[in-house]
Amino acid sequence: MTSVNLHELAQKHLTEAQESGNGRHSETIYGGREHDLRQTLICLTEGHGLSEHASPGEATVQVLVGAIDITAGGEVVRLAVGDYYLIPPLRHSVHAPTDAAFLLTVATRAT
Repeated sequence: MTSVNLHELAQKHLTEAQESGNGRHSETIYGGREHDLRQTLICLTEGHGLSEHASPGEATVQVLVGAIDITAGGEVVRLAVGDYYLIPPLRHSVHAPTDAAFLLTVATRAT
């Protein structure tokens, strides 16, 4: 496997998110249906987010650029560059108060 520079990839996808109509862009950098682990870089422009959704299994986020707010179970957690967070097994949403990029890691079951 070749190495990936997450900072450079985040900048590329933030630019694509800024040019998109929905203020977001993402790329799965590892994983898929044949793996038990999936890592996806998600970029959101200021004011955009991901609507409430179910937790896909055990998952973490690591913020690479900007800040995000995760709302789960009535609580809001603000995460900034360098923060690592275990997503609770609850329905949750993500909002970007600034342009943001984060690495979502999900443990899945290969099927």
